[in-house]
Amino acid sequence: MNTEENEKPKEEATASEEPKVEETAQPPVDEKEKEIAELKIKIAEQNDKFLRLYSEFDNFKRRTAKEKLELIQSGGEDIFKSILPILDDFERAIKSNAATTDITAVNDGVSLIYNKLKSTLTNRGLEEMKSHGEVFNADIHEAITNLPAPSEEMKGKVIEEMEKGYSLNGKIIRFAKVVIGN
Repeated sequence: MNTEENEKPKEEATASEEPKVEETAQPPVDEKEKEIAELKIKIAEQNDKFLRLYSEFDNFKRRTAKEKLELIQSGGEDIFKSILPILDDFERAIKSNAATTDITAVNDGVSLIYNKLKSTLTNRGLEEMKSHGEVFNADIHEAITNLPAPSEEMKGKVIEEMEKGYSLNGKIIRFAKVVIGN
């Protein structure tokens, strides 16, 4: 009997030790559909955000282009406003010159208007470049021709300035047209 009793518990033990087949944890179909619906909602929200951002950027580009165009069209407005009083002075001088015979007064009037224009432009950042007697520099000078230098020390230097050069706030806006001594 002993042998039978010993065998029974072994059989029970082996039956309990058999590997159990575990079922994979898969959510029910309803949960999958719910998850898909949530993802579709998120995609729709992201798409909406994208479209809004895209249209906002497009509006920004249009607005910026319009502002740039307006700035270009009215960019010189302040310089014109500062030159208008000088234009008025020229008109008064022309009227005055029609009735006067004193050439000295005419010359003085023209000199005053010239100085007023020059100081207005200087106040706006325009600077006249000094060229006469300077060593030729292709970065700021435009050589028109070469002529024999009047002296040995003037060789390679500007001996005559045909047209003045100007810079506006440090940027060259017109090169000086010069004659170089050789």
